[in-house]
Amino acid sequence: MFNFTPLLGAQSPSPASQSLLEFDGGVKVLIDVGWDENFNVEHLKSLEKHVPTLSIILLTHATAAHLAAFAHCCKHFPLFTQIPVYATTPVISLGRTLLQDIYSSTPVASSTIPKNYLPETSYSYSSLKADESTHYLLQPPTSDEIVSYFSLINPLKYSQPHQPLPSPFSPPLNGLTITAYNAGHTLGGTIWHLQHEVESVVYAVDWNQVRENVLSGAAWLGGAGAGGAEVIEQLRKPTALVCSCKGAERNPMAGGRAKRDALLLDMIRSTMAKGGTVLIPTDTSARVLELAYLLEHAWRKECDGSSDSPFKSTKLYLASRNVGATMRYARSMLEWMDENVVREFEAEANPTGDRQHKRTDSKQIAAQEASRSTGNAGGPFDFKYVRLLERRSQVDKILSRKTSQVILASDTSLEWGFSREVLRRIAAEPSNLVVLTEDYGSLKEDLSDSKTSLGRVLWRWHQEKRDGVAVEIASDGQHIEQTYTGGRDLQFQDARRTPLEGKELLLYQQYLATRRQLQNTLQSNGDTSLETSADAIDETSSTSSSSSDESDPERQGKALNISATLAHSNRNKLGMNKEIVGVNVLLRQPGTFDYDVRNRKGRDTLFPYATKRRRADDFGELIRAEEYLRAEERDEVNGHDLRGVEFSKETRLGQKRKWEDPRSHGTNGRRLSGSTLKRRRTGDPSNIERVATNGTNNAFGVREGSSGDDFSDGSDSEPDELSAKPSKLTYISSTVQVNLRIAYVDFAGLHDSRSLSMLIPLIEPRKLVLIGGNKFETAWLTNECKQKLRPKTGNSNGNGMNDVFSPFIGETVSASMDTNAWTVKLSEGLVKRLHWQNVRGLSIVTLMGQLAPTIPVEQPQTVILRKKRQKLMKDEAELSSSDVVSIVPETTSQLAPTLDVLPPSMTAATRSVAQPLHVGDLRLADLRKILQSIGHTAEFRGEGTLLIDDLVAVRKSGTGQIEVEGGGLRNPEFRTREYESSFYAVKRRIYEGLAIIVGG
Repeated sequence: MFNFTPLLGAQSPSPASQSLLEFDGGVKVLIDVGWDENFNVEHLKSLEKHVPTLSIILLTHATAAHLAAFAHCCKHFPLFTQIPVYATTPVISLGRTLLQDIYSSTPVASSTIPKNYLPETSYSYSSLKADESTHYLLQPPTSDEIVSYFSLINPLKYSQPHQPLPSPFSPPLNGLTITAYNAGHTLGGTIWHLQHEVESVVYAVDWNQVRENVLSGAAWLGGAGAGGAEVIEQLRKPTALVCSCKGAERNPMAGGRAKRDALLLDMIRSTMAKGGTVLIPTDTSARVLELAYLLEHAWRKECDGSSDSPFKSTKLYLASRNVGATMRYARSMLEWMDENVVREFEAEANPTGDRQHKRTDSKQIAAQEASRSTGNAGGPFDFKYVRLLERRSQVDKILSRKTSQVILASDTSLEWGFSREVLRRIAAEPSNLVVLTEDYGSLKEDLSDSKTSLGRVLWRWHQEKRDGVAVEIASDGQHIEQTYTGGRDLQFQDARRTPLEGKELLLYQQYLATRRQLQNTLQSNGDTSLETSADAIDETSSTSSSSSDESDPERQGKALNISATLAHSNRNKLGMNKEIVGVNVLLRQPGTFDYDVRNRKGRDTLFPYATKRRRADDFGELIRAEEYLRAEERDEVNGHDLRGVEFSKETRLGQKRKWEDPRSHGTNGRRLSGSTLKRRRTGDPSNIERVATNGTNNAFGVREGSSGDDFSDGSDSEPDELSAKPSKLTYISSTVQVNLRIAYVDFAGLHDSRSLSMLIPLIEPRKLVLIGGNKFETAWLTNECKQKLRPKTGNSNGNGMNDVFSPFIGETVSASMDTNAWTVKLSEGLVKRLHWQNVRGLSIVTLMGQLAPTIPVEQPQTVILRKKRQKLMKDEAELSSSDVVSIVPETTSQLAPTLDVLPPSMTAATRSVAQPLHVGDLRLADLRKILQSIGHTAEFRGEGTLLIDDLVAVRKSGTGQIEVEGGGLRNPEFRTREYESSFYAVKRRIYEGLAIIVGG
């Protein structure tokens, strides 16, 4: 049994993706926890209901559409952190930097408290006005919490089957096996293969078959360099294929990747000639690698080769709040990239290799050594011309210059990140250009139910072309189209945090207290993550709680009952004033440091102290996993741990304040927060922004050339939104007149109509589920697949059209494998002729016979029952006739048919029709051991080729076919019968490892 339910991302303009897969036995697998740019918590309600029943979670890509809600779920959904999560190493590392960038860029990511939650958790909700009870911000996860959440994810590698462990409240997985394959869209992007009993499910959302500069193609045909014409055996003929529809109506660009790259560079040259600024909105951790690699190498080629190139006078910037960590992770994961990137890195790491293997001119060698000594040469992501910007003050500084420049900025939606501010600053100049790098959807889509992002607005303007198009000639003679905006007005809504006061603050505290107790009740580890500076609760409630022995698998719906009970029981407790709380007010209320102990008795005369109990289990004391991370898993800058574990204790409530500590004061005498890595500090010589760009590596190891750009402005005092007090969300609207031009170059790296039309018939799925696109793309691909998959179903009447599903959000479809089972009886003569064969612990037999009806055994026609006790004598005659009950014998149709031996007249005819079939999986490594044990020499030559006795070659193709080539005697000089042929010896061993099913 296999049921599929799209929680998000099915026939919807939103790019967010969440899918629920349910197998037999109650096994539920959640794939992706995506979110869109609106960060609407209402879209996570369906996911929250299924959390108590989930078995495992799988992540596919390190993009906001696939894991933006991961940290939110870990912080605000009880039991979510107890579910095992699996992803590849790049998805873990880049996803961590992505979420840190999101939460540090916009307060909207914190999301607001749903309106229906407040009446359930607060008794004072009715006393507030309706307009005052909206847009209360939830507590966002801190950078340290995001690191701890991603440390819980289990890393996997490509093409390695793994049997995951279930969650504590999940039923047994019954041998569920998951395997990750390369998806090609992002670094570490995954196509998941799930095998559960007879169900084989391939989940392929947002993949790219085309090979790019940094990323290799998807693994359908064997990956980069395979060049196969058939889909690999592991992904062929699944019982169900879940595929995305994005780009189904888009035709591929003529010329491929080279034409796409040249088109972008021609648009940049055109803007350089006008002295304008080019803004390229991109994501912060995935597709930015492809763009940064392309532009860096284009600048290297132009600036190092031509003396009058306009690229020399144009600066190239990459703006994102956490881009340094992203590039550092990228340099450590080159093995996940295309082989050309690996060869480039190896060539840079081994500069003497050219001398050893190639004849190089002495002048060329001297030039190479000079370039390396001056730092001009570097690896794939050792940037020489791309300069990283991680602060708002740096972005403002470069925008104040009236020079030509190219800015890569996050995010593509233009709703958060530096791209939004750059667009506001450059919108008025007609010489500036915005290059959109992805398709935002069709103009026919109805976006009335959701907020339209700035990126979608610009995309609509580009598609409408109301104000005309500027056509220019590219370097190859082709036309370049750029859309005029014609002075249109663009509406900006900037989100701001407003601190809560009065009744709003009390309402917020009551909500957090109730949610905290709910979380402590459901979580077995008792960890409290809802602790704020405005509402500090005794730590005994979180540190002394014991873990539950067993988890109730039927907890769905239990959260509402617990929430209502806790809200009712704590109404009076939470509203206590200072007199009732007593001396504990020093712990419960922030900002309270004095308490009058005069005329007090008992415990009110002593300072309150919460005893912390060390948590332990049967194996000893529990440890913090983040304290034992490997060096490559830590976020360190200049030897300091960015996780801030050792600094968090200084700011916790109840800790002694070090008033005389000079390190806690800035140069202006004001007290700073406990973290020594705050970027607002000006007196710290280890400030990571103070490193001058003088050709050396900065704090993140990113090489920056000598540019004269001094970004060491120590007066940057951006507010730290993560440490803000309880607040609500307010919007400030502004209008900007737009005169710049808009262009589009497809750098989304997604499948197009040709890839989908070609590969889906080659995969040959029995069931096809289409998600991940708008309703127009889904309808087009559904009709296309019904036409191409109809011959595969074997139904000439068109019934195979039911095998293609296109569900809506929340709709469950059954995509189980169609199986038919019959019960037959074997005759004694047929059982004696069975010849069993053993293959890897399984017994297999083939048989052929004829079906015949089973003759029932003769049964007595009547059964005399005992006479009943009679009360009235007058009914004896009637009762005597009813004492004999007839039992209808079992009909022939109710009996299982009998399979008997074929008669001799039919045996010869069936032998000519039956085709031999081999059952089993031959491994070349096992064949090599077997042949070596009987005296043959066997060694591997190349990938998938085994050479025996230097005479016979055995190859295994991607589809599982075995090819044996060669021949000859083992020792040709001895032509005797003692030495059997190597060719026949190899074939005999191969057949012994397989079960040969032959008709007859």
